[in-house]
Amino acid sequence: MSPNAGPPFAYDEAFSRNLGWVTPAEQGVLRGKRVAIAGLGGVGGIHLLTLARLGIGRFHLADFDRFDLANFNRQSGATVATLGEPKVDVLARMARDINPDVELTLFPEGVTGDNLGAFLKGVDVYVDGLDFFAFEARERTFAACHAAGIPATTVAPLGMGAALLNFMPGGMSFEEYFQLDGRDEIEKTVRFLVGLSPAMLQRRYLRDRRYVDFAAQRGPSTAMACQLCAGIAATEVLKILLRRGKVHAAPMGVHFDAYRGRLAHTWRPGGNRNPLQRLKLALFYRFSERLSRNALLPEPEPSRGA
Repeated sequence: MSPNAGPPFAYDEAFSRNLGWVTPAEQGVLRGKRVAIAGLGGVGGIHLLTLARLGIGRFHLADFDRFDLANFNRQSGATVATLGEPKVDVLARMARDINPDVELTLFPEGVTGDNLGAFLKGVDVYVDGLDFFAFEARERTFAACHAAGIPATTVAPLGMGAALLNFMPGGMSFEEYFQLDGRDEIEKTVRFLVGLSPAMLQRRYLRDRRYVDFAAQRGPSTAMACQLCAGIAATEVLKILLRRGKVHAAPMGVHFDAYRGRLAHTWRPGGNRNPLQRLKLALFYRFSERLSRNALLPEPEPSRGA
């Protein structure tokens, strides 16, 4: 052991402060569970680190991307030192720094039709960390979870808040809720956003619409939302794995917005087929067209007093 090395790693001591909220027996259960996370960017990376600190002992991790400067505002692992490095390698290193005994299976090509079976093999719960616009990969992964009876959760960072949807075995599927199949990319974007956020708590404080362009698959983000997502997702994973506490499953959802200090519980029977959702979809299609036009406008000149 080098002179600067600390004491040897001990799982029980490292995660002893979880006890009280979980029992020693429950902590042992968490240690033996396997969680799959696809996408290790804004939410996926902090999902992994939060779940690692919860003491989850096994992960399947998929991401094909590398860190760049545009990731710095929100993504765990995005630093000057990691620029250009594969996200899956950086986050694996960070998880091992939390728990050297953690078992990691890496999928550096991301989730594909060829590796999806291996990615979900032996998994107890799937946590969605894919890019908002990664519809093909998301639809495929959630469909595979539904077919295999694997609980799946997604928590979307919206503005300065987070919106939760769970898809549980035997319940409503991702496709039944969102109705994305056969739609074009703009339709999928609108349906996914409105389905994730029926309450639309974030809509009132978007300050500059020019930075939202669905056609270009571009939108603003915040670190606060990603952090909130991780806390909510890890709590749902704990409840699912330990089979305790109420799990709200689609068509029920939960949306918390820290900026407005509001919490909304939503219920949309039929998902995006629900009459209220259909009305919101029609309104939001028009709004998205205006957003795309605004995205083409030049940036305003700063005022002299700015």
